[in-house]
Amino acid sequence: MQLKLVQYLEGAWSENLAELASMNSQDTFGLVFADAQLSHMPNVLAELYAAFPNVHFVGGSTAGEIFGAEVNDASVAVCLVRLEKSAFKVSIAQVDDFENAYAIGEHLGQTLAQPHPAGALKGIFVLADGLHVNGTHLVNGLMQAAPNTLITGGLMGDGPRFENTFVLAQGNWASKQVVAIGFYGQSIQLSHGSKGGWDVFGPERQVTRAVDNIVYEFDGTPALALYKTYLGDLAEGLPGSALLFPLAIISADGERLVRTIVQIDVEQQALIFAGDVPEGATVQLMKANFDRLIDGAYSAAELVNWQNLPQQPTLSIAISCVGRRLILKGRVEEEVEATLDALPANTQQIGFYSYGEISPMANGVCSLHNQTMTLTTLREE
Repeated sequence: MQLKLVQYLEGAWSENLAELASMNSQDTFGLVFADAQLSHMPNVLAELYAAFPNVHFVGGSTAGEIFGAEVNDASVAVCLVRLEKSAFKVSIAQVDDFENAYAIGEHLGQTLAQPHPAGALKGIFVLADGLHVNGTHLVNGLMQAAPNTLITGGLMGDGPRFENTFVLAQGNWASKQVVAIGFYGQSIQLSHGSKGGWDVFGPERQVTRAVDNIVYEFDGTPALALYKTYLGDLAEGLPGSALLFPLAIISADGERLVRTIVQIDVEQQALIFAGDVPEGATVQLMKANFDRLIDGAYSAAELVNWQNLPQQPTLSIAISCVGRRLILKGRVEEEVEATLDALPANTQQIGFYSYGEISPMANGVCSLHNQTMTLTTLREE
């Protein structure tokens, strides 16, 4: 496998694209993560497609671009990945063509699970519109259609604005799209890791009324009213201030799945989350601990467990939450530095800050996460 990272920042490419012609191949896919409000994005994409006409580019908009150990805004982070012993396939869905996100996931999974000359499907990496796709339902559809397959990815972002998110597929940079890449063959090696690093506080409560990602009551009390009592003066900044205090869904085995509030419904006194919160679930509020957030990023990389493998080129795709970035502020690069520190020395990293992260939990079941650092790592043996 060959890797090449290149960046567009402050009006210029970090390298001459013409000098990277060896990466222009049908065996190459390109990841493109960019600021949603980059006004000259059409020109940047035109340059990429002119330089690499045979490359399959996928990507989307972000709440911050990760390039190595850097976090940038108003940039374009690009990684070219040329596979030498394995294969990939790209599948695309338009949101308006399907009844719901579950159906989108089923379609993508069924398409990628078709027999491939290179061998068995080893993993799926999916990128979705962060404002028009229910990530929980998307993941469930993918798992139904492609069981026993590693599924990772994320929901594209738009900084802290929550106005427009875009997905790049087939040269089209547009909203209401979902794109997935399937990886095939014995030589392709994929792994993953995910960790939060938040502290819980307050009593455990039960979700007594909820529908999908909308919670109406905790312990029989209107959800928004109860939440405001914990936020105090910060309640005036809702829904943005809610990024500082996500919700933990506590499973029977004690594992915590983090959910972020993205909107509020004052009339219904409801909280609207980035992913589903099941009625009857046990939940608890969470708050930030700066050092634990950074330690969590390091632990996510340790879970990949590739530190002692032979020194082959390794790609790390880091997807972290916009809420973590807003909290860490000037320390945000410490978490992407931490992931690289824990991975093999020959690892190259790209990624983005998102509106939702897709990765398996400790029990192996894939889920939509919020406020979590997730890593997808890829290499060929």
